[in-house]
Amino acid sequence: MENSVRERRIEKGWTQDELGERLDVSRQTINSIERGRYNPSLILAYKLSQLFGCTIEQLFDFEKELEK
Repeated sequence: MENSVRERRIEKGWTQDELGERLDVSRQTINSIERGRYNPSLILAYKLSQLFGCTIEQLFDFEKELEK
């Protein structure tokens, strides 16, 4: 699923490690989410949206996923 996690993380000046620590997940998990290889759980998506101050819909592109 396409998302803007990488862009928002960079805006904050955080590394993948730093974001992972804030969310209590590994750097590899963040990398997989950013590359669209892993769809996070609803809880993790919610934590990401709260951390970035946006909605889940603003962070993840569900429209393209639904078209598949």
